[in-house]
Amino acid sequence: MTSRLLTPPSTPLDVSVRVPGSKSLTNRAAIVAALTEGTSLLEGVLESDDTRVMRQALRTLGLTIEHDEAAATMRIEGQGGRFPTAGREPISLDLHNSGTSIRFLTAAVAAAAWEGEPVTLSGIARMQERPIASLLTALQALGGDARDVAGTGCPPVVVGGQPLQGGEVAMRGDVSSQFLSAVLMAAPLARQPTTVRIEGDLVSRPYVDMTLAVMTAFGAAVEEPTPNTFTIAATPYVARRTAYAIEPDASAASYWMAAGALAGRVRIERLDRSALQGDVHFAGVLEQMGAVVEEAPGSLTVSRPADGRLRGIDVDMGDISDTAQTAAVVALFAEGPTRIRGVEHMRHKETDRVAALVAEIRRLGLEADEHPDGLTIHPGVPVPREPVHTYDDHRMAMSFALAGLMTHDLEIADPGCVAKTYPGFWDDWNRLVES
Repeated sequence: MTSRLLTPPSTPLDVSVRVPGSKSLTNRAAIVAALTEGTSLLEGVLESDDTRVMRQALRTLGLTIEHDEAAATMRIEGQGGRFPTAGREPISLDLHNSGTSIRFLTAAVAAAAWEGEPVTLSGIARMQERPIASLLTALQALGGDARDVAGTGCPPVVVGGQPLQGGEVAMRGDVSSQFLSAVLMAAPLARQPTTVRIEGDLVSRPYVDMTLAVMTAFGAAVEEPTPNTFTIAATPYVARRTAYAIEPDASAASYWMAAGALAGRVRIERLDRSALQGDVHFAGVLEQMGAVVEEAPGSLTVSRPADGRLRGIDVDMGDISDTAQTAAVVALFAEGPTRIRGVEHMRHKETDRVAALVAEIRRLGLEADEHPDGLTIHPGVPVPREPVHTYDDHRMAMSFALAGLMTHDLEIADPGCVAKTYPGFWDDWNRLVES
């Protein structure tokens, strides 16, 4: 396994960066556009492992997709919720370790009616450990034919051609908001209106709001009569007359926000707090730690405190858990411990991110306490003795790279895993650190 040795910048950072399009928005828009009747143009799309997996799966299902990587556009010819190749012969979709792809596609394929052979959705070994039972139970309650193969509540999943009927269903909200998003996006294809009621807490609510925004942009009729109860009309999606623009990725921007808080000043272009993505509010976490955040229309600038001293905080990051790893690494260089709460659902991501964070902080010679819902980070001076392990998790690599801004001789193992969502991360890193 290769590793990458990082060198701290020789002077404080004072740079601007433009991050690629949002993975979350790209894959949501791709699913919804695929379910429309007509041709949709997506602009600003991200090209990464996760979005490539989604695009290839939709093509395997028979949709025509024109992708221009240089222009960051994707043109999708929707078939009104039909997948042309479904049923003709057994189809197997290898979705690698893309959680959005397997969850969104399971619901979308379950909403499409056909006769004949089923569709199987699977991925790498880690994917076969990631829970999907809540989604399958909801789809079955709505009349769909979706089931796990091994009876483990995890992929592989087999989907048959029995269409969604709609109706009412209750879903847990404390494992992954992607289950709810998957059902919401599929629901307009049901034969009657669908009502989804969330039981208990709903994690990552901003991601659900993002899903609703994409759906309504393509003509879906969704109401929320009471908090966390959603009613979706059985009204087909319609292709847009204008292009749908994908925002820059706020999760990716969190690394550069943190870089500014730690090592100088970084301006993130084309992104401000009006973004659909909840992760843009990671800037507020850094503010609590003492960083300086300046906002202008279309940009955010994050700077190190004037006295250079960040402080530890106690923060619930359940709604923006994809930035919790970023916060944990920043916390290594703060004054006083930092307690991150509400992120127990991180244990079901590309790896158990809570356990992985604790293990790698300890690998740097520092202390961290693991809790059922998160962790406590005790700051100190990192002493790298071996490469930081990344667990085939893009966010572990990008988060711990931040420690390389402040620490000599820090190595990141398997640096190529960032390609899952941010293939150009290391190129941007070189430009920022060497400028």
